[in-house]
Amino acid sequence: MTQRRATYEAAGVSLVAAEDAVERLKPHVARTARPEVLGGIGGFGGLFELDVSRWRRPVLVSATDGVGTKLELARELGRHDTVGVDLVAMVVDDLVVPGAEPLFFLDYVAVGRLDPAQLEQVVAGIADGCVTAGCALIGGETAEHPGVMAADRYDLAGFGVGVVERDALLGPHRVRSRDALVAMASTGLHANGYSLARRIVAGLDLRADHGLYVQSLGDALLRPTRIYAPDCLALAAATEVHALCHVTGGGIPGNLPRVLPDGLGAAVDTSSWEPPTLFRLLQRCGGVEEAEMWRVFNMGVGMIAVVADGPAAVGFLVDRGLDAWVCGGVTESGGVELTDVHL
Repeated sequence: MTQRRATYEAAGVSLVAAEDAVERLKPHVARTARPEVLGGIGGFGGLFELDVSRWRRPVLVSATDGVGTKLELARELGRHDTVGVDLVAMVVDDLVVPGAEPLFFLDYVAVGRLDPAQLEQVVAGIADGCVTAGCALIGGETAEHPGVMAADRYDLAGFGVGVVERDALLGPHRVRSRDALVAMASTGLHANGYSLARRIVAGLDLRADHGLYVQSLGDALLRPTRIYAPDCLALAAATEVHALCHVTGGGIPGNLPRVLPDGLGAAVDTSSWEPPTLFRLLQRCGGVEEAEMWRVFNMGVGMIAVVADGPAAVGFLVDRGLDAWVCGGVTESGGVELTDVHL
C-alpha cells in the first residue's frame, strides 16, 4: 500500500499564493515610504531610523487596534478596499491623542485561505491610510489558518508608533476650566458598534438606500473611518490645544472623561449638530433607546479637541476642509453631561 505524502498545500497553506501576495503588495508598501525607512519588505523586521536631530526629548507613543466585525459586512458585500483605511485610522488617531506624529505602521492579517487578490485590496487600503496619515508601512504578517478559520474569513490587527516632544504632550494635565470643546465630524460609524449595527440590519437589503438617498446602506456602513491625525497635528501647531479625544467604542460619554482631569467635567451640547441620517436609520430599525445610541456610537463626532479658543480652532479646521464646530466646554463639576440629547 502506497503511503500518501503530506504537504503544506494539502494541509491548506499555499506557499505559491504567499509569494504571489508579496509581489502584489510591494508597490503599495513602496508608496508609503518615508526618508527614515531603511530597506523594503521581506526582512524579518522593519527598519526605521529616528531622526534624533529633530527632537530634544522624544517620547515614543504606541497603539494597536483592529476593525472588528465591520469585516463581516465587507465580506458580505465583497468589498475589501476600505477596511484597511479603517485599520490605520483606528491606530493613528489614537497615536495623535497625546500629540504624537505617526511614524510607522505594521499590520497582521489572519486568513482562512489566502486569496492574493483580496489581500491586495486590503493592503491597498492600508497603504492609502498610511499615505493620508503620513506614516510608513514598514512591515506586516499574513497567516493562513486552515481548519481554524473558514476559508472566506479574515481578521486584521494594526500596530503603530509615533513620536512627540516630552514637553508638548497633550492630555488631562493641560485641561483648564472653561476650555472649549471642538467637535470634528465623523464619516459614519467608523469601526465601532458594528456588532449592534449588524444585528439591526440583518435581513435588510444592503444594496438599497433605505432613505439614505445618496448611497446604499452597505456603502454607508462600509464608509472608511476619517483619519484626523494630520489635522490635529496642524491644529496643535497653530493654536493652543490642551487635549484630544478620539471618539471610539463607548461614544462621547465613554471617551471624553479619559481626557479630563480629576475635579473637572464637560458639558456637551448635542443640539449643536444633527447626527447623520445613518444613525437615525439604525435607531428606528432597531428600536434602540437614545441613551444606548450615545453610549455605543460616535453619533457624528469622531474627534473632540479641548482648546483655549474654540472659534479660532473651528476656523482653522474648516479652512482645512474639515467640518468642525464648538460643541460644549469644560466645567468645574465632575462628569460628562449631554444636554438636549435628541435624534
